[in-house]
Amino acid sequence: MDFPDEYHRILWWLLVATRGGQKRAMIMEILRDNPENINKIAEALKSNYRTAQHHIKVLLDNRIVRKEGDGYGCIYFLSDYYQKNYHMVREIIEGKK
Repeated sequence: MDFPDEYHRILWWLLVATRGGQKRAMIMEILRDNPENINKIAEALKSNYRTAQHHIKVLLDNRIVRKEGDGYGCIYFLSDYYQKNYHMVREIIEGKK
């Protein structure tokens, strides 16, 4: 399936071409199944809170995830577009596109 170039380029850059791409891919996998707060994401990554917070900010800035609420209890979700087109994420991670 062909995807809009902009979405594909952004994802490829964030998941493959830059440091931290593997952690960001893991976060997307976590949020695909369940919305979570940063603390739960950090636990799932076996990482510290600040590392998870950094990667969430990168994903938020690129509109790959969205949030509800404020402060410590804020919950993060995969954006609607990436939730519906998660196969694009898998293709990039697996090196198919």
